[in-house]
Amino acid sequence: MMFQRWGGAIANLSRVGLQYNLKFGTDFNVVSRRSYAKVAAAAADSVEKDLQSEPKINLDRMFWSKPCSLALAPDSSLRVEEPNYEGVKRIIFKLMLFYSKQSKSIRGANVVYRRIVSQVDKPLIYEVFNLEKTFKTTFALLVLHMWLCLRRLKEEGKEGVEFGQYLYEIYNHDVELRVSKAGVNLLLTRWMKDLEKIFYGNIVAYDSAMLPEAKSDEMSKVIWRNIYSDDGSSQPNDAASRTVQAMARYAHREVSCLSLTAKEAMFSGNFIFTPLESEKLNSKRHT
Repeated sequence: MMFQRWGGAIANLSRVGLQYNLKFGTDFNVVSRRSYAKVAAAAADSVEKDLQSEPKINLDRMFWSKPCSLALAPDSSLRVEEPNYEGVKRIIFKLMLFYSKQSKSIRGANVVYRRIVSQVDKPLIYEVFNLEKTFKTTFALLVLHMWLCLRRLKEEGKEGVEFGQYLYEIYNHDVELRVSKAGVNLLLTRWMKDLEKIFYGNIVAYDSAMLPEAKSDEMSKVIWRNIYSDDGSSQPNDAASRTVQAMARYAHREVSCLSLTAKEAMFSGNFIFTPLESEKLNSKRHT
């Protein structure tokens, strides 16, 4: 059913000619309340991936290191700090509810989403995981990293779930812009409903792969179905197995790393996903 939905989506985009440079530039402060409980998973496009070629790096050596916190150091140039106005300006901003819990959460969620997009937009992530950059693969990677963050936020209880709602709305607005720029404005409402269903399906699948009773290769199978497979097959073929297993290790490791990342870093967005540059360099040292 999920693949039929993607098939219809692909056909529509093919007709309008999908040539979209996926780039996220501005903050999104539009937040319409939707239930985070309804949020979920996935991706689309029909371009075949060159999975027959040998990976350019030693995937077997990647993502084995001990998990660690992803929080940025206090002196990191990548940190984003809350504006600290003083005097009359602070009073005015206070009256405008700039320092309200909701406003601070929205700003934090914007930073978190920029971290997600920064990781997904890196050309290296497509090189490392042997993916062609298409609407499907970019959307699928967005969903994967959204799941990683939403899963970690749920560990903070009600406060984390509420923050996750803001994050989802920012993501949803971004996806809406991407679909609009793809040239399907007249079909936007239907598209967003389809993409929301796909998102939900993927989130559920990733969560299931993390259950204690899940088989050891369950995450690999889920990643194959959600990100790599074009034909609906349930397991990766021999040519793709090493790549898919590497992404599964990446996902598992990021889950552990985010669990070690402090609440303050998560709610302010002052963390970064594992740098793929260092993983690639380390893999080459062991070849």
